Amino acid sequence: MGPHPAVAAIRLAVRRTLADLAAEAGTSFTAPVRAPHGRPGGTALVNAGANSGAATTLIGNAHRHPSGLPRTPAAPGAPLVLVAVSGGADSMALATATAFEAPKLGLRVGAVTVDHGLQAGSAERAAQVAERLRSLGLDPVEAVPVRVGRQGGPEAAARDARYAALDEAAERHRALAVLLGHTRDDQAETVLLGLARGSGARSLAGMPAHKGRYRRPLLELDRAATRQACTAQAIPVWDDPHNCDPAYTRSRVRHEVLPVLEKHLGGGVVEALARTARLFRDDADALDQWAALAERDLRTGEGALDVAKLAELPPAVRRRVLRRAALRAGCPAGDLFARHLETVDLLVTGWRGQGPLHLPGGVEATRRCGTLVFRRQGD
Repeated sequence: MGPHPAVAAIRLAVRRTLADLAAEAGTSFTAPVRAPHGRPGGTALVNAGANSGAATTLIGNAHRHPSGLPRTPAAPGAPLVLVAVSGGADSMALATATAFEAPKLGLRVGAVTVDHGLQAGSAERAAQVAERLRSLGLDPVEAVPVRVGRQGGPEAAARDARYAALDEAAERHRALAVLLGHTRDDQAETVLLGLARGSGARSLAGMPAHKGRYRRPLLELDRAATRQACTAQAIPVWDDPHNCDPAYTRSRVRHEVLPVLEKHLGGGVVEALARTARLFRDDADALDQWAALAERDLRTGEGALDVAKLAELPPAVRRRVLRRAALRAGCPAGDLFARHLETVDLLVTGWRGQGPLHLPGGVEATRRCGTLVFRRQGD
């Protein structure tokens, strides 16, 4: 009898992501073989690409996966993939599936759980999540405390602290990638939040499946599937009360806005929003490539932008060029909004002798002698 359909779907999604990573890393398959007679444990390992007969250890100290099947071992020193785990159903389902699939592709798997310190007993919960992950066979496993600042609001500050901790752990362990448990529901919420902010196509494109070291294998699956998978495998999960707290914008979208849309517009809203994100991402990627090519032709010898050539570009491409220039000058990406770029665009399309424009991060945009100059104030 095969695994529960939700378990199978998650494993397949994870397997596809891991196969890409294994191909990039050039790992070889590590196959289990029968142990010599009399050896306790029943199996030994031979690495197909290493010394014949060299035994390796099981990942962690768990000899069986929650599926009930014997755990497939992986060679020591094999490339490592980390999973970001909060303890919720999404990340626990992802961690469980990764522990099952990664060793079969010659990959080790570990995990990082971040303690944001925003609730009483958070350190104890993080330690419990870490111990649960070790029991699944993940190794290394770390519970990392972080200090959450205030810049950008509580949600943005917590996210920044979390990604900083994940980046540091990935660098320290030289991990191939960090897997994130975002689902199609998370993608739909992200699109709605971008729409409410009046953001452009890049924001409406939602979260990418692959960006830098981060991979999101579950973006095509519903959140309900992750909970079903955990239930089917008797994996305990922790429900973060912040996810139900109406003080947080995403929580209101999740528990109030999306249910209303589903009720009045019919089922399939989440899937439609996620599909919208994919379509916007294709368009945004194409426009970004166009802007990158255009910027090279627009730059003068002094690094400024030629205004006459800028004016010939379609607005969507021109504003991307302006954004690239502002970021290069030192504008923080999270603080540079559409309204800033629209104002800078007026230096090209509505020139009336305006003075310098002050952008986030202490960056100044000035029109001078037919060019646009971006520089940090004081430089």
